[in-house]
Amino acid sequence: MHILITDRNFQGEPLLEREAAGKGAEIEIFDAPDQVTDAAWARADAVVTYRGTRTVTANMAKLQRCRIIVRGGVGYDGLDLSGLGARGIAVCTVPDYGTTEVADHAIALMLALRRGIVSYHDGLRADPHANWRFRLPPVVDRLRGATFGVVGLGRIGTAAARRAQAFDMRVQFFDPHLPDGVDLATGWHRVKTLAELFETSNAVSIHTPLTDETRGMIDADCFARMPDNAVLVNTARGAVVDVDALYEALKAGRPAAAALDVLPVEPADRAHPLVQAYAAREAWQEGRLILTPHAAFYTEPGLLDMRRKAVGTIAAYLRDGVLRNCVNGAYLNS
Repeated sequence: MHILITDRNFQGEPLLEREAAGKGAEIEIFDAPDQVTDAAWARADAVVTYRGTRTVTANMAKLQRCRIIVRGGVGYDGLDLSGLGARGIAVCTVPDYGTTEVADHAIALMLALRRGIVSYHDGLRADPHANWRFRLPPVVDRLRGATFGVVGLGRIGTAAARRAQAFDMRVQFFDPHLPDGVDLATGWHRVKTLAELFETSNAVSIHTPLTDETRGMIDADCFARMPDNAVLVNTARGAVVDVDALYEALKAGRPAAAALDVLPVEPADRAHPLVQAYAAREAWQEGRLILTPHAAFYTEPGLLDMRRKAVGTIAAYLRDGVLRNCVNGAYLNS
């Protein structure tokens, strides 16, 4: 079993990977996806990629022996699911390595806005005497009794909803891909349309993958429907939110605030007006915009889980024929 890792995300020897793969496995690691050689693609029985999904797709014709590709993470945008499936290559993810971390981060971002943590911190650091004012943040509000709207009630969306419920928030969700009865099983209100969710939520948290269906789905119409003082949180994929529209909407006052862990272009595009306004600390966005660097997933234990489970998924398939968390099953050998 020859396992290719397209981009190293750890230092030192791949001890975890060797343990997860078992005896007899060979592991070949490159520092970056564009450094992978043609020979390495050709000899790989399996591939793990973290940030190299598009590179894998661009080189899939070179995969002569590969039977499985595992994206070390939850999202799989950038991988050609149908093209790889037609070659008999299963595409899998590691959907559970950072579930609680991302949910925690989403709630933390909401709390940072609703409790004014960043505004208080920045204000007091600038002038601890003059800014000793509880009305300093612009969007502080009560959580109890407010409505927490979830777009995409998968693993992370469910975990975030549970946390919001613990703050005595009313939870509702929009997810057209879930079967009937999820609302009865969870006790949370199910809305029929995205428009209804935005019209009736005090906070909206995005937890959907990036697909052709969801790209740019959160748009100007959604923002215009939000109640006064409503906030938006995105810890999913940056391109799900139309950030051009968000920039204009924030300047116009609706949503009242936004917290983004992800952006369509990463690292952040310095030329984008939203990023420029944030970096320049323009007055209109103070206390109303929080950015974090696609870090919602991050803890050291989470990274260890990611590495171990990515290779474990390969070993289970190649050794035992057990295929888990496959996202292109519909295309395999079609």
